[in-house]
Formats: sequence, C-alpha cells, structure tokens
Amino acid sequence: MPVQTSFSHKNILVTGGAGFIGSFLCEQLLKDGHRVICVDNFATSNAKNIDLLLQNSNFRFIKIDVNQPFDLESFPELAAFKLPFQGIQEIYHLACPTSIKQFDQYKIQTLLSSSIGTYHALELAKKYRAKILLSSSSVVYGERKEGKPHVSEEETGVVDHLSPRACYDEGKRFSETMFETYRQVHGIDIRIARIFRTYGPRMPLFDGHLIPDFILNALDGKELVLFGGKEFRTSLVYVSDVVDCLFRLMDVSQDPGPTNIGSDVDHSMLEVAEKIIEMTNSTSKIVEGEKFVFLSELSLPRIDKAKELGWFPLIRLEDGLARTIEYMKANKILLSSL
Repeated sequence: MPVQTSFSHKNILVTGGAGFIGSFLCEQLLKDGHRVICVDNFATSNAKNIDLLLQNSNFRFIKIDVNQPFDLESFPELAAFKLPFQGIQEIYHLACPTSIKQFDQYKIQTLLSSSIGTYHALELAKKYRAKILLSSSSVVYGERKEGKPHVSEEETGVVDHLSPRACYDEGKRFSETMFETYRQVHGIDIRIARIFRTYGPRMPLFDGHLIPDFILNALDGKELVLFGGKEFRTSLVYVSDVVDCLFRLMDVSQDPGPTNIGSDVDHSMLEVAEKIIEMTNSTSKIVEGEKFVFLSELSLPRIDKAKELGWFPLIRLEDGLARTIEYMKANKILLSSL
C-alpha cells in the first residue's frame, strides 16, 4: 500500500468524469496542475464533453463501468502516473446515471452504481488511503415540505423506498451510508456533497433538463415545454459554482459532514423560460408537457455550512443563462445533430 505523502502533482480519480459536472471538474483539476484519471461508461454522459481534455498529457480517460471490478494498475496508459509508487491522492465519485426522460431505462444501473459502484470506489480509497468525495443529491431529503421549503444538513429526509424513483433517491442515501461506514470501519477520509439542481453548458439535451432544451428550442423558434408544469419551482446553481464548492469541501482539513451545495433562491421555471425567450429574442411560446417521475419539486438548501468553507454561489441566474446561451449558440449545429 502506497504511503500517503505530498506530491507536486496529485493523482486524482474522477468517476463519471465525462458527465456534465464531472467534465468541468476534470477541466479545472487539470488547470490546477493535477494528473486526472477520468472513468466513465457513457451511459448518460458524452465523449464530446472531454474531447479537448484528451490533448492534455496529464489527462487519461479509461472507459470503465464502475459496477464491474477493475484494477487501474492494469491499464498500460496509466503507467506515466506511477500508480504503484504514488497511488491516488483524491477520488471524486460522481458515477451514477442521471436521465429524466430515460429514467426507467437506467434503473438497474442506477441501483448498482449506488451500491456496487460505490463499493468499488471506496475500496480504491481504502487501498490507496485516498481522500474520497461522494456526489450525493438533494433527493436524500425527500420532496419539498409544505410551508418549509429550505432544508439543513441536520434534517432527516423522508424517502419512499418503494416509489418509482426510489432506485435513485434511496440509492443516494445508501451511498452516504456506505461512505460513513467506511469512515467508521477503515478510517477513510470522506466528504459528502449534497448537490442541488445544477445548470450550465454540456447538460444533456432533449432529456427533460428544461434549461438546455428551452435554449435550443428558443433559438429555433420552437415551443418551450414545461415538463414540470407552470407552477414548477426549483433551486438553480451554475456548474462552476458547484465545482468550486466541491474543491473547497475536498480541501478542508477535517470532514465537516454532509454539505449542501446549491442556491437557496426559489426560481419559477415559467419565469426562467420567459427570461430565455427574452434573452434570445425568440418568438417561441411556452406550453405545458407531461410530468416525469425524475423531475420533482425538491427542497431548497440552507447553505450555512458551505459558507463556512468560504463559498457562496457567485454566478447570477442571468449571467449563467447568458453563458449557457452563448455556448449553445456556438455549438448549435453540433448540438442539434446530437
């Protein structure tokens, strides 16, 4: 077992690194001078998210299903990272299918990712004595409570473990339990990030994620479909703010416990759709669509604990939408073909 010591360049593993948040995380880690091992199976992610990163000599992509056993030291492309000597210093565990429209298709994979996949990630942390962070979710708190929209980390959520979306909701709760148990039994240095609804460039298209579909349809003059209904409200945090808080949570000297990462502002998605139409000078109309199981009205985060890390969401909704619109304008032909 490698002795955990200080290296000028950390070896950092990101599971689910080709996903929406994962790709931004990998990109920033490289900018900070680290060596990044990105693993993904492209179930709900996209290879184009990491195309530019493949040119970086400190980046390696390995196509792996984390639900299957794997040995990183057996991959010759990782020889330059000297894993038998240096090991891995940090693990960001983000691997888990996330699809709104195709949720039923990935139910078993979701179930396994939150159990067997998490087990494989934790075993790597145990092997290398690596610090490990779990990308958990606001779903652990259950649905928004009437008259009490905000939740703090000390509150215990109520989740129907037999519901149609339980494989994800209860799966995230079980992943947190696994992390805490490995801390208790093996002394692993863990971090648990409860991430609330996030938006920005590279979000999956035509999958019910509202904002990217709003923008693309507005640019084409098509109808903007509100799948959650016109009363749907949610927390919205820009992806770069999420990545910044993940770094702060990983870097803090002692585990602060589960930490909410998100915006505590309640946004009406009808008003967001109207804003996108205005910002794109579109003639599109807004219509209501079907309500998907995976698109539910969740609680808003209390972010006092994240603020203690020196974090606060800096990107205003208008600015985040503008960045996302510019990205989608620049890549409209490619995105439309996808």
